[in-house]
Amino acid sequence: MRILITALALGSAALAATPSLAKGCIRGAIAGGVAGHYVGKGHALAGAAAGCAIAHHHYAQQAKAAKAAGKR
Repeated sequence: MRILITALALGSAALAATPSLAKGCIRGAIAGGVAGHYVGKGHALAGAAAGCAIAHHHYAQQAKAAKAAGKR
């Protein structure tokens, strides 16, 4: 189980390596980690990974929309 959690953490860190969207990932990871901590024992890491992925997606959509608006 420890190896699986380590692999997931390293995988999510690799996905979060984009510097332009790192701020959103950090914000999402903090919020998800806190929420996961309050849900139950052992859910903080899962919450942080999910929060990072959700925030990364959100900020990517915002950047895409801003880029499309700039082209017009």
